[in-house]
Amino acid sequence: MFMVGWVGGHLHWRAAFWGESILMLPFVILGFVIKPLELKGFTHNKKTKEYGPMLSPELQDETSNNGIKQGVPAIVEGLAEKLPEKSSLSSFGKKVMIEIHHFGKDMKELLQERVYVVNVAGYIFYNFVIGAYSYWGPKAGQDIYHMASADLMFGGITIVCGIFGTLAGGFILDKIDSTISNAFKLLSGATFLGAIFCFGAFCFKSLYGFIPFFSVGELLVFATQAPVNYICLHSVKPSLRPLSMAMSTVSIHILGDVPSSPIVGFIQDKIHNWRTTALLLTSILIGAFVCWFCGIFLHSVDRFNEESEHGVPATERSNLRPLLDDGNDEARTSQ
Repeated sequence: MFMVGWVGGHLHWRAAFWGESILMLPFVILGFVIKPLELKGFTHNKKTKEYGPMLSPELQDETSNNGIKQGVPAIVEGLAEKLPEKSSLSSFGKKVMIEIHHFGKDMKELLQERVYVVNVAGYIFYNFVIGAYSYWGPKAGQDIYHMASADLMFGGITIVCGIFGTLAGGFILDKIDSTISNAFKLLSGATFLGAIFCFGAFCFKSLYGFIPFFSVGELLVFATQAPVNYICLHSVKPSLRPLSMAMSTVSIHILGDVPSSPIVGFIQDKIHNWRTTALLLTSILIGAFVCWFCGIFLHSVDRFNEESEHGVPATERSNLRPLLDDGNDEARTSQ
């Protein structure tokens, strides 16, 4: 945000977005060509010459010399038999239906993890506030404190506090013994104190009082990054870890920062007072505090080192090779 605002102000907004796209291009290419990671709890020991676009070799029909199918889970085979042989659905369509079936099953299992759900609920409240800060913060700062360079001021505070706050959160979690309960304690404590400092910052009439209080508040709220992701990974079984992180990211954006900016803008249009709007927005951090504080008292089991079950979860059905890899397939077995 800091650099994009600077480039957009000195050159042109198109130049800022084009520059950002070019800088991200290497990561897009790496996503296609880099070798897949060997995740703990997963076993990939099947050979195949062709990887389907939707299913991994574990779900491909392997036919032995006597014509007997092997390697197909019963639930998948049963689902395939229910489809008419002469159905108008293509083979790709059938694979999509199978994937949807397994995704629904995994989602149902994920939503039954109360610790995970409470953690993500608090994360949504948190991201609601942070997203609106990033969008409306400079405008509010300029209106309340008459900042000459509000974009640079808020961007600089966010960058510095984001880096040091995130590192501090991970360091503290390691020092207090990394457990789910302790992670919730760190989350609730940092969020509560951060909300107090951010709320107090907008109560100051002087810019010299606002900056130090808001900086400390940002430092505290960014300390939540390490523990919130720790809980997402440790509260679910190994086969659901990728899905848990994916759904956490989708949830905090769809329910958090995406609707927060227009909602805050609507409130400001009604009351025409940026200080009051900022205080109302900051008070939503209490919702995150309540969720994470309740998480302390939930029965939690650290499942990070659990062995993956013998079934075929969604993550084991993902492609094992990069899309642009032409090399020979090798059997992989994670230890």
